[in-house]
Amino acid sequence: MKYQGYWLVLLAACLWGTNGTAQALAPPGAQPIIIGTLRIAVGGLTLLAIAVMRGGLRDGKPWPFWLTLSGAVSMAAYQLFFFAGVARAGVAVGTIVGIGSTPILAGLISFIVRGERPSRRWAIATLLGIIGCGLLVLVGEKINADPLGIFLAICAGGSYAVFTTVSKGLIEYHSPESVMAVTFCLGACFVLPLLIPANLDWLKEPSGILVVLHLGVITAGLAYTLFARGLRQVPVATAASLTLGEPLTAGILGVVFLHETLTIAGAFGIFLIFVGLVVLVTENYQPSLLPT
Repeated sequence: MKYQGYWLVLLAACLWGTNGTAQALAPPGAQPIIIGTLRIAVGGLTLLAIAVMRGGLRDGKPWPFWLTLSGAVSMAAYQLFFFAGVARAGVAVGTIVGIGSTPILAGLISFIVRGERPSRRWAIATLLGIIGCGLLVLVGEKINADPLGIFLAICAGGSYAVFTTVSKGLIEYHSPESVMAVTFCLGACFVLPLLIPANLDWLKEPSGILVVLHLGVITAGLAYTLFARGLRQVPVATAASLTLGEPLTAGILGVVFLHETLTIAGAFGIFLIFVGLVVLVTENYQPSLLPT
C-alpha cells in the first residue's frame, strides 16, 4: 500500500488520543505523573512481549550504545517534562506547547541529523495543525503563561522529537518492534523510582487496573508498534506532524464521552487539524537528502 506508513502513524496517534479520556475515568487519587510512569512500564513489557513473539530480539546485531541510550532517555524525559509542564502551565497551555512544538523541533532535528528536507506540504500541514490545536485547546481556557511551565512543555516536545529521530535511526539496524521494546524498557528504568513513594491504593479498584492496562497495552504497546512500523516508511518530520491526530481524537472523544462543550472556534480547530492531516497522508513524499 502506497501510503501505509502514513496511515500506521496516524492510527497510532488516534490511539494516543484516548489517553486523556482514559485518565479522566481513573479512580480518585490517581496522579497523572504516576499514571504516566505505569503506562511506560506496562507498555515496555507489552512491547517486549511483542518483540519476543516476532523474534525481533534474536537478530544478533549490536545495538549502537549512544543511539539506544538517547532513545531511552528521551522517552523517559518526555514523560517527566510533559507532566511537569502541565502541572505548572496548566493542561491547556502545557498540552498545546508540548504537542505543537514537537513537529517543528522534529523537522529541525531531522534536517540537522539526518539531512531530511521537510516538504512544503509538511510546513502547511504543521501550521494548520498547530493553529487547530490552539483553537481546540485554548479557547475558553484561563491562560497561565508560566515561563518555566512553557519551557518544560517545550522540553517535552523536544524530547519526543529526539525520540522519533533516534527511533528512525535505530529502525535502520533492528526491527521496529525490538526498537520500541528496548527503548521503552530502558526508559521505564529511569522513571520507575517515582513509584516508590507513590500511593497506589487506587489500583485496587477495577477501573484503576483497566485504565492502566488500556494506557499500557493499547496506547503504548499497540500504538508504538504501529508508530514504529510506520516510521520505517515515513520521514521524521512528517511522522511528528501526523501525531497531531492525537489532539484531534482527544477533542472528539471529550465531546462524545466526557460531554465537554465544543465551541465554534473549537470545531474549526478540529477541522483545521483534519485538513492538515489530509494534506500529509495524500503526500507522495520522498525525503531529499543533503549532499554529503
